[in-house]
Amino acid sequence: MPKIVTPRLRYNATAVRPHWQDLPQDVRRLIAHRLGGEVQAGPSAGSGFTNGFAAVLRGTSGPQFIKAVLSTDNPVVADCYRREALIHQALPAQMPAPRLQWMEEQDGWVVLGFEAVDGGRLPATPWKPDELTATLDAYTITAEALSTPPAGLQHADIRPVGEDGDFADWRNLARGATPTSVLPSWMPLDVLDVLAGLESGWREAVAGNAVLHHDLRQDNVLIDADGTAWICDWNWPCLGASWFDLVLLLATAYADGHDATCLFDQHPTSRGVAAEQLDAALAALSGFFLTYGGRPPADWSPHIRQHQTWCGEVTLRWLADRRGWTF
Repeated sequence: MPKIVTPRLRYNATAVRPHWQDLPQDVRRLIAHRLGGEVQAGPSAGSGFTNGFAAVLRGTSGPQFIKAVLSTDNPVVADCYRREALIHQALPAQMPAPRLQWMEEQDGWVVLGFEAVDGGRLPATPWKPDELTATLDAYTITAEALSTPPAGLQHADIRPVGEDGDFADWRNLARGATPTSVLPSWMPLDVLDVLAGLESGWREAVAGNAVLHHDLRQDNVLIDADGTAWICDWNWPCLGASWFDLVLLLATAYADGHDATCLFDQHPTSRGVAAEQLDAALAALSGFFLTYGGRPPADWSPHIRQHQTWCGEVTLRWLADRRGWTF
């Protein structure tokens, strides 16, 4: 059996976000107009991997969650915000997702206003069982609502997962097309052929017509005052099998000591999913995250490479546990 030794760690670094007073006066004036008058600013959001403004702001018309980024400074994130606005407008009403209230662009700034989740906060780290259960329940509702693309999303150019490129990272490493130097130093190279074989089945394994969030991680979830979970940040939707989102979410639970395989098997979206399908997905994700984590830093997101490496470690460790590989 291959031996894989990875550190048990959680990557918690987040981007440094601007505060309300850091925004240009014209942008503050625009937001104040949308909120009905003088603004009371809450603290900047303490999560995420980009440097856009994000905070709950309160005006006379009530609170909203405001996101803003200067497109000339960060065109990648600005495009993500535009995409997010397009997707949010078309999400089914029954989904537990904050509703987009408005979007405007001014002087190069892309500004979005969402309804504020009452008492909204990030789930605790490590995952608490009740908050994890609430999030899994929220995803059950989400997956049912998006089991086929709703009419509003059918014109949003949502493409199948992996259409822009194959998850072939382990196979490229095994055949020498990608240098193994991109991998962390702890990664044993004698496991590459095994991982490449598992990875080769990923596309057939995750094929489907459901709309996926495709970035369902702990810091894209809010827990409201009643303990209900809301799924946020719909920037990267794609088409595939609903359970693929569940793998991304449960990887964070696995990192905190939860029985991710048991939780996966108990979830409605996993009905009929074979063990080999889950392993193929974990292989594909771990190869992608570890190789991308070894790339040069991304100017649009200063912490994304460290986060990708962490995700690669976690998905590979989960896969190794499932396959009975020793640590």
